[in-house]
Amino acid sequence: MNAADLGLPVDVPSTALFTDQYELTMLQAALRGGTADRRSVFEVFTRRLPEGRRYGVVAGTGRVLDAVENFRFDAGVLGFLRERGIVDEPTLAWLADYRFGGDIWGYPEGEVYFPGSPILRVEGSFAECVLLETVVLSILNHDSAIAAAASRMSAAAGDRRLIEMGARRTHELSAVAAARAAYVGGFSSTSDLAAGFRYGIPTVGTSAHAFTLLHDTERDAFRAQVESLGRGTTLLVDTYDVAEAVRTAVEVAGPELGAVRIDSGDLLLVAHRVRQQLDELGARDTKIVVTSDLDEYAIASLAAAPVDAYGVGTQLVTGSGHPTCSMVYKLVARAESADPRAPLHSVAKKSLGGKASVGGRKWAARRVDADGVAEAEVVGTGPVPAALADRQLLVELVKGGDVVAREPLDAARERHLAALAGLPMSAIQLSRGEAVIPTEYV
Repeated sequence: MNAADLGLPVDVPSTALFTDQYELTMLQAALRGGTADRRSVFEVFTRRLPEGRRYGVVAGTGRVLDAVENFRFDAGVLGFLRERGIVDEPTLAWLADYRFGGDIWGYPEGEVYFPGSPILRVEGSFAECVLLETVVLSILNHDSAIAAAASRMSAAAGDRRLIEMGARRTHELSAVAAARAAYVGGFSSTSDLAAGFRYGIPTVGTSAHAFTLLHDTERDAFRAQVESLGRGTTLLVDTYDVAEAVRTAVEVAGPELGAVRIDSGDLLLVAHRVRQQLDELGARDTKIVVTSDLDEYAIASLAAAPVDAYGVGTQLVTGSGHPTCSMVYKLVARAESADPRAPLHSVAKKSLGGKASVGGRKWAARRVDADGVAEAEVVGTGPVPAALADRQLLVELVKGGDVVAREPLDAARERHLAALAGLPMSAIQLSRGEAVIPTEYV
């Protein structure tokens, strides 16, 4: 349940200025040149995956839909544009009435993607579509990068819980989006209350070292926390001496102690020692949570450790070394006139340096082998082959300007698990390699 479900106010400010200036200057020139109303098709895709990644994860789709709905040029926004002389008066008048009235198709949130996958397709007039480029890319590039890192960490963690704890390591608004994307990618909870409020993500948190240091003794700190939060709380045991802290924690809370958290040291060694000590003290059901600059490789290295949950911060919210997916938003087809009956013509950028694009309004399907395992991402512009008709990936998200694909965040999370399960097993290997399946153009 999220804030809207509870009837609580949720800020929905205009997203119209989450854009680059050249979107508006292109609009002005197109309005003056008479091409603004030409029917156009834009697509979002990436030419390559980040180095070493075997698949990408689509995340942020729900936020994109919110951004499109709230893309409005109100009086304050128009006043800013007028004061700065960014566009002329006829363009300001056009913007005052702006509402996206086109169609958007895309890979559903949580789905995996590969180089060339048409992750999002935006159709409408050139004018209404071009304005959305920056905000769409801003959301999808950030959220998909976080979700991909989360997915890799989740695969490394197996059935152990993952807690998102990165709010203090990124911008305060990015932290909320990162928690949402991490949940899609497999994390079970977040420390960020704004993410819990806005998106209904489970939230967790107990205490930091400062709470222990506040008290005269560690025992006093543990007693105060247990009396306040109950025996099922998580006690932080590495402020001073870990072994002494574990002994004190069990003496204070009893064998019903919920968990202990370790935030420093050789986590593999310390976790084994703590598990042995907890068992000897009769606290066999007490869980062990580890934190401290974890990434997917550190999590994988702890697979043999008696750890029950991981808390991840910095590496998660920075995409574990890849903070963007390098997605682009390109015009791939347009009509020769504003006549709604005018046919679409394929267009494509032809440039050096590997930045060329493939023109045409595309469909995509994932071909599977006899065992139902994905073997290729098939992308085409012509008729869809009968054998792939029921394997198509794009779904309708916006029709005639109206959002038609709202869904709970848990649906995206479950979809990702299913999508990942349909890939070859090598997809979750942490060793470097190319995309786990090829992209074929037909």
